[in-house]
Amino acid sequence: MSERHDDDSFEPMGLRKIIHVDMDAFYASVEQRDDASLKGQPVAVGGSAERGVVAAASYEARKFGVRSAMASAQAKRLCPNLIFVRPRFAAYREVSRQIRAIFHEYTPLVEPLALDEAYLDVTEDLKGIGSATRIAETIRARIKAETSLTASAGVSYNKFLAKIASDQNKPDGLCVIRPGQGAQFVAGLPVRRFHGVGQKAAEKMAALGIHTGAELAAKDILFLRQHFGSLADYLYRAARGIDLRRVSADRPRKSVGTERTFDRDIAAAPALREALDNIIAIAWGDIERLNARGRTVTLKLRYADFTLKTRSRTLADWVSGRAEFAALGHALLEELLPLPQAIRLMGLTLSSLEGDKEEAINPRDAQLSLL
Repeated sequence: MSERHDDDSFEPMGLRKIIHVDMDAFYASVEQRDDASLKGQPVAVGGSAERGVVAAASYEARKFGVRSAMASAQAKRLCPNLIFVRPRFAAYREVSRQIRAIFHEYTPLVEPLALDEAYLDVTEDLKGIGSATRIAETIRARIKAETSLTASAGVSYNKFLAKIASDQNKPDGLCVIRPGQGAQFVAGLPVRRFHGVGQKAAEKMAALGIHTGAELAAKDILFLRQHFGSLADYLYRAARGIDLRRVSADRPRKSVGTERTFDRDIAAAPALREALDNIIAIAWGDIERLNARGRTVTLKLRYADFTLKTRSRTLADWVSGRAEFAALGHALLEELLPLPQAIRLMGLTLSSLEGDKEEAINPRDAQLSLL
C-alpha cells in the first residue's frame, strides 16, 4: 500500500485528496544542518547532561532509546555520547515559514498542526497536477532542495489515514493509502500507532485483549464507551479507517498557542516545568508572528488515562508580553502540582483575542477564572 500511484482517483467516490507532511526529527535536524560537527551524531535538543528533559532527539539518538520528554539524565545513561544543544526556536520558526510557503503554492487548504507538520487538501490543487502522490513527492523534493532537510508524507482520502501513512516509512519516506484500503491497512496496525493512543491507553487495551486495529474494530461502541469514555467514538471510527474531518485552513481564530503529546508520560515537577518552557517559546513565537493580543491564558493537561484538565486566568487588560504569558502559564501549572498522575499532553494558549466579540470579557469578571 505504500507503492507509488500517479493516478489518484479519489473524487469519483466523493472523497478528498489529503496529504500529511511531517518533518523528520525537526529540531534536531535543523541543529545538525546548521552545525556540521553534529551531523551523524546523537543529538538531544533541550535539557543538559545533569537536568531537564529532552525536547527532541535525532535519529542517531533514537537508536539508543532516547525520546522527547525523557529526563536528560536517563537519556544520557542510555546514550553516553549524547550531545545536548539548547533549542533555537527562532530558527525553527523560520524553517517552518519556508515550508508553509511551499505548501501554499499547491493549495490554499493548509492546516498546520505544529511548526513541523501540516495537513494539505489537494483535491483541487493550484497547479493542476491532479495526483496527490505526485504533489507529495514534489513538495518533499522542494523541502529538501530549499532547506536541506527531509520530510515524510502520507497520502490518503482522510486526515486520520494520511497522518498514519506519514509515519509509516519514516524518515524521508512516502506512503499512499488509497480508497478501499483504509480499513485493511488499519486492521494490521498495533493500536499504539493510532494518533491519540498513548502508552497507558495501549496497556489498558492490551489488558482487554486489544492489540491491533482488527481487534479494536471487533469491539462495539458500547464496549468502547464503557472502557474509554469520550475517546470511544474516535476509536470506533478510526478502527474502520473513517474520519469525516475536513482540512480547516480558514477557521475563525479563537486562540493562539501550541500543545505537545509526549512520547513518554511525565509527572515530575522539574520535567513538567521544562516542558512548559519549551511550549511557551513556541507558542509566543506564533503569537508574535500573528500580532495577536489576548486576555486569557489557558493551560491544558491530558492525563495518562485521557482525562482532560484545563486551568485559565483572565486579565482585565491584554497580556503584556512573553514574560507575563510565561508567568501566568507557570502559575497555572504550580496550582496543579503535584499532579495526581502523569500527563501525556500539555498545551498553553492565549485567547479572548482582540476583535473576538464572543470572547470579550465583562469588567466585573476580570479576575482569576478556574475552569
